[in-house]
Amino acid sequence: MTMPSPALQRRTFLLKAGAAAGAATVAGTLALVSRPANAQVANLNDAINKAGRQRMLSQRMGKAWLALAHKVQEPAARQVLDQSVALFERQLAELKAYAPNPTIRDTYGQLDAAWVSHKATLLGGTPALAGATAMLQADAKVLALAHQGTVQYESASGKPVGHLVNVAGRQRMLSQRMAKFYLAAQLPVDAAVAAAEIAKARTEFIAATEVLRKAPEANDRIRQELLLADGQWVFFDAALQRMQAGGVAGSTARQVSEVFVASENLLSSMDRVTGLYAALAG
Repeated sequence: MTMPSPALQRRTFLLKAGAAAGAATVAGTLALVSRPANAQVANLNDAINKAGRQRMLSQRMGKAWLALAHKVQEPAARQVLDQSVALFERQLAELKAYAPNPTIRDTYGQLDAAWVSHKATLLGGTPALAGATAMLQADAKVLALAHQGTVQYESASGKPVGHLVNVAGRQRMLSQRMAKFYLAAQLPVDAAVAAAEIAKARTEFIAATEVLRKAPEANDRIRQELLLADGQWVFFDAALQRMQAGGVAGSTARQVSEVFVASENLLSSMDRVTGLYAALAG
């Protein structure tokens, strides 16, 4: 009997893993990402993790807002939006309080001001096409400052594992950014820009996955979690590729819903990877 090649075995594993995890509900991701956080930042790795999570939340809130504008996954999207807003505010307070130097404190002061404006765009009215451009502009400002804070916390750490926590945490953000732009393109809002941003994020995500997999600090548990994330990526990427094949008018409400759910499942996997890296001794 001929044995399947290692490559075929790995692809079969990924498809099975993705199918099994794809059955997970959005509620499972909500429980993971919205779990009660420590009242304080524990250490610099924890700070990098939480700062990176702020980047992700900026994109996740935008994705949820756009899902509500599409009127898909409405109960889940509303819960994602409300819980993400609460978690963003809680972590913002923690990161401001922990800031180890004036430069970082200044960044989080700026982020606080940008957040006040963005929160108004998120919660100030019923999500709809008319407000999408303003929401995306506000979310870009919040993302830029959240990323700046994450990089500054990584610099304060000055250790290789701090960089890996940042890279893993950025994967969470990219999962949500790709989904956000997919939903934006389908409204449609700046469809050509959205397609370009998806392509850029996709390239970054694939490259960073290899960095995380090949890092000397990657232990067996991290590599196993990354393999499970690969299974999620197979399904999420397939959904994204359908947009490129079908164009802006090629997606149905069902496909938009599939992207929403697939991005939640991929986020769940990458949040676990980030936590595992953050738990490593610096």
